[in-house]
Amino acid sequence: MYKEYKTIKEVVGPLMLVDQVEGVKYNEMVEIRQADGDIRRGKVLEVNGDKALVQLFESSSGLQISTSKARFMGRSLELGVSEDMLGRIFDGMGKPIDGGENIIAEMRMDINGKPINPYARDYPDEFIQTGISAIDGLNTLVRGQKLPVFSASGLPHANLASQIARQAKVLDDESKFAVVFAAIGITYEEADFFIQDFKSTGAISRAVLFMNLANDPAIERISTPRMALTCAEYLAFEKGMHVLVIMTDITNYAEALREVSSARKEVPSRRGYPGYLYTDLATIYERAGRIKGKKGSITQIPILTMPEDDKTHPIPDLTGYITEGQIILSRSLYKKGIEPPIDVLPSLSRLKDKGIGVDKKTGRVKTREDHADTMNQLFSAYARGKESKELAAILGESALSETDRIYAKFAEEFESKYINQSFTTNRSIIDTLEVGWELLRILPKSELKRIRDEYVEKYY
Repeated sequence: MYKEYKTIKEVVGPLMLVDQVEGVKYNEMVEIRQADGDIRRGKVLEVNGDKALVQLFESSSGLQISTSKARFMGRSLELGVSEDMLGRIFDGMGKPIDGGENIIAEMRMDINGKPINPYARDYPDEFIQTGISAIDGLNTLVRGQKLPVFSASGLPHANLASQIARQAKVLDDESKFAVVFAAIGITYEEADFFIQDFKSTGAISRAVLFMNLANDPAIERISTPRMALTCAEYLAFEKGMHVLVIMTDITNYAEALREVSSARKEVPSRRGYPGYLYTDLATIYERAGRIKGKKGSITQIPILTMPEDDKTHPIPDLTGYITEGQIILSRSLYKKGIEPPIDVLPSLSRLKDKGIGVDKKTGRVKTREDHADTMNQLFSAYARGKESKELAAILGESALSETDRIYAKFAEEFESKYINQSFTTNRSIIDTLEVGWELLRILPKSELKRIRDEYVEKYY
């Protein structure tokens, strides 16, 4: 039985205080019904004695607290899920916004999810092909991994996100693959770009889109990634699909968290963000992974814009602690016209070794036998080439040795042929490895010290 109260005391921004409540629980759903029949929704944020602090999902403007009733629903926010969600577009609260019918739910799931027992987790070890050489060849994405993209204001992370959503696939063709795309606090223009891109390329047929716009209430931003992950958990663990979850922009999510925290008058931590930012981000990122005995998996690519291009800002800093690496976009490469402008040297995928080459135990080929060696050689040669170019800028090219000149040329070619591939080119992993070998042929054979002799003989 629902409990109704007429004891709403005050409303401050997105927060409302209800007095003299009984048996109310944290995270419980609340409906605020006005005298004219208007209904607004919220959730319990805090319970202190007989007082409940409610966080509103909609705006509080025009709310008449003297005539309103608060009804506590006895359950937390849920999403009705079904396989029919594929190909559909929803808002941040899970309501369809594509003009289609409401989803007939097969089951209803709590959007906060259930923690995965660490013992039940399976280790990520299968390659996901994104079709982007700088990721597949050097910072490989593995099924069940969480690999964020660190971008900055003005860089084309939206193009990269839509390219990955369009091209990503598991090389095992029998497996069903789906993309869940969560847009958090983006502009109408960006939302339109994503929707049109998904529709025009046909990628929408295997995707579910959750769109939260910049003018939607801040509280909706907090629920959007959880809605997307709940949908992903259903497709992965109930329907056995491999699901790639792309979330952009996590910075907007953290800003919404800060807004609500300051409305609650909490003591701020670094840069005004709440002290529980790390824990809160972990409740999102840790919903990626594989479960023993279940065929499906959730792989996450959260995208965040670093305020002032600062890697030490709390959002990228804490994200780096929780996730397994990062892909970093470079402003200098973007200015050179390189697409996508991925800065491969500071980028890192901590699980790449597990998803490439040949499985020694089973003999199963994941990518190709020479992948690990060529990856190490390309990293090393590019790093040395960049050093040679910096030296030439200071001392002049005449001061470089013959070998340094070759490495400087390698760095130029590496950026223009390997990293640069446009946002529409989809390279298979074999194409990527071949481009790598083509570049390594710029170097003398004697310089290929990180590649086994048999691979040099076979591919050089």
